[in-house]
Parts: sequence; C-alpha cells; structure tokens
Amino acid sequence: MSIEKHDLLKELPEHHHTIRHLKMNDKHFVRLYDNYEELTTEIYRMETGSETPSDDVLESKKRQRVQLKDSLFSIIKTTEAAI
Repeated sequence: MSIEKHDLLKELPEHHHTIRHLKMNDKHFVRLYDNYEELTTEIYRMETGSETPSDDVLESKKRQRVQLKDSLFSIIKTTEAAI
C-alpha cells in the first residue's frame, strides 16, 4: 500500500489560486494552513514508520487534520464566493 502525504495544494488543486491569495493576505488562514501542513507531516512520519505512536494517537491526529481541512475549505469557498 502506498502512503501519500496530504498536502493541501495536492488535495485541492482546483483552488490553488485562492489558497495562494489567502496565504498572502489572511493571517488566520496562514495559521490554520501551517497547522494543517505540520500535522500532515507528522501523520506521514507516523504512517511511514519514522515514528511509532499508538493507534489512538494516530487516529486523533487524523481527526484533527480533517477538522483543519474543513475549516480551510470553508474559508476558501467563502473567499471564492466573494470574488
């Protein structure tokens, strides 16, 4: 099984212009984006065996990532609707 890193730009390529705009103009978005990318890297290390946490820790991190992605996507869609 191939383990893929879930970078936001790879996950939402059709929104790359909006993501770049928000990264340059919205500090709240940047903070959430940075947290998402940091968490994604941490989860990737866990899934590839670089770190070996319990299953509960890994699942908790994945739930956090989904919540962050939902928040980021909401900001992206709101921004796109306003343009």
